[in-house]
Amino acid sequence: MSQNTDNIIQDIFSRIPKTYDLINRILTLGLDVSWRENAAKIASQGGGEKWLDICSGTGDMAGALARAAKPRVKIIGVDFCFPMLAQAVKKPEYSRISFCVSDAGSLPFADNTFDVITIAFATRNLNSSQDILLQRFREFRRVLKPGGRFINLETSQPKLALLRKLVHFYIWLMVKPIGYLISGSKTAYGYLAWTIPRFFSAEDLAGVMYRAGFKKIDFMLFSFGVAAVHIAIK
Repeated sequence: MSQNTDNIIQDIFSRIPKTYDLINRILTLGLDVSWRENAAKIASQGGGEKWLDICSGTGDMAGALARAAKPRVKIIGVDFCFPMLAQAVKKPEYSRISFCVSDAGSLPFADNTFDVITIAFATRNLNSSQDILLQRFREFRRVLKPGGRFINLETSQPKLALLRKLVHFYIWLMVKPIGYLISGSKTAYGYLAWTIPRFFSAEDLAGVMYRAGFKKIDFMLFSFGVAAVHIAIK
C-alpha cells in the first residue's frame, strides 16, 4: 500500500471513531457482535499465551478475545489510527488489553512471537492491490509462531447470486447515507460502501492466504456468506 493510500485511509478512520461502533451495530443489525464472538471462540481453540489483534480500531475484536481467553493470556491490539485506539482504551472492560500504534505492514514484534493473530473487518482496507495484501499477510505470518493460528474475519460474497445482489443493493442503499447521517462523514462511509462489494469471495481469499505461505486453511461462512472467518495455520 502506498504511503499516500495509507494516509488517506488513516484520515478516513480518524473522522469516525466516536460513532464507529454504533454504525456497525445498526448496519449489520447487530450481527457483527456475534460474528466477532464466534471468531474469538475459534481463535481461543489454538491456546497459547500471546495473542495479537491487528487493525484493532475501537477494540471490539480485542474485547471479544479477552472474553474468550484464559486469565494468563496476554492480548495486544495494534492500529495505525490513534483516534480509534483512543476510543478503545476508554472501554473499562479492556483493561487487560495492551494497545499500541503500529502499521499492519511493519509490525514492531520479533519473528515467531504470537500464538494467535486476529484481524476483523479490516482486511479490505489492506487490499489496495492483491500484492499489497500478500505483503501484509506475510508480515502477519512472520510474527506468528510455527503452528500458530491466524483468524481473519471479514465481509464476504454470498454464493447465491440473488442474495449477493441483494446484499450489494443494501450496501449501496444504506451504508453511505446512514454512516453520513450518524458520523457526519460522507467520505468514510462512501469508502466503506465501495470496498465491501469488491472484496474477495471466501474461496478466493483462502487462495491469497495460501500464496502468503499459510497452510491448513479452512473457513466458515456467517449469515449465508455475508461474512466469513478464515482459520489459517503457519
